[in-house]
Amino acid sequence: MNFDLSDESRMLQDGLRRLLSDRYDRATRDAARDAPTGFVPEVWAALAEMGVIGALFPEDAGGFGGTGFDIAVVFEELGRAGAVDPLIDTGVLGGGLLAAFGQGDMLEGVIEGSVQLAFAHGEPGSRYDLSRVETTARRDGDGWVLSGRKAVVVNAPAADHVIVSARTSGEVADRDGISLFLVPAGALDIRAYPLVGGGAAAEIALDDLRAGELLGPEGGAFDAIATASARATLAICAEALGLMETIRGLTTDYLRTRKQFGQPIGKFQVLQHRMADVLIEIEQARSAVINLAGNIDGDDRDRHVSAAKNLIGNAARLVVEESIQMHGGIGMTEEYDLAHLAKRLTMVDHRFGDTLHHLDRFIALSAA
Repeated sequence: MNFDLSDESRMLQDGLRRLLSDRYDRATRDAARDAPTGFVPEVWAALAEMGVIGALFPEDAGGFGGTGFDIAVVFEELGRAGAVDPLIDTGVLGGGLLAAFGQGDMLEGVIEGSVQLAFAHGEPGSRYDLSRVETTARRDGDGWVLSGRKAVVVNAPAADHVIVSARTSGEVADRDGISLFLVPAGALDIRAYPLVGGGAAAEIALDDLRAGELLGPEGGAFDAIATASARATLAICAEALGLMETIRGLTTDYLRTRKQFGQPIGKFQVLQHRMADVLIEIEQARSAVINLAGNIDGDDRDRHVSAAKNLIGNAARLVVEESIQMHGGIGMTEEYDLAHLAKRLTMVDHRFGDTLHHLDRFIALSAA
């Protein structure tokens, strides 16, 4: 099998790497951290102008890519730069759901960079179970009334619209009976806060909210949610791979320049062995991302998703721990790039299912 990138993907990769190298530095990350939205609008506009958002969608949805490898290329480069822009939330999750239900007009705004989205699906008691939805929606004349709570809604503080999942029929954990509603962000009770790895999220209270347009068929949203979540998991795995590569580079440079007993510490055999373990884990992570990208539209998608996310979570933990230990005290300072990258990589394991969740899921899917 040929794992080389196509000419189009290589052009996208090179262009995006140059863009982020020019636009993304410490000052940009500091500005994003201090902004209430959690990102810098000028960087987002540059990504949209370059066509990065359009690369996440197929031609029939207004984009020019949309394959698993397109997603992997984009997010690996974002990870290399330690970027905090909400491309997963607006593009892969929100945009993916709009595309699934034929919302072409709003999706055009997403691709152009003028519309921000958030997906409010997780709840305080749902953990990582996509089918567990306690929020309810009931008909009220020609409209709907939403009641419930949504937790850790990433990008909600910046969103123009929030896609809210709610149960219109069935029991709490049933796959059938879940519907989606497109709600203007201004109609929601949002409690915003910054995230550890960068960006912003919010808790959302839905207290008999009389707002929102039914998105897609009533009670039939689960498959679209599962597909969007699988693609988002690929995106965050690829981002983690990019983060690992940059952390590896920082650590290698430090081992070459930091001297002790009159020689670079990279010459000490014990540190060489530990660095070799890091390199092996990163190569395994790359293989997992390539495998998932190639199977993201296949029949056995979910098993590949869980296999990749479990491996990425374990590799990320080792890379973070080893890199900080080999750096020593400087690895803990906020002024050094490693601090931001390590925090962001650590938080990868807490989105879309952690290592234990996906290990259990992989075992169950394999047995089935």
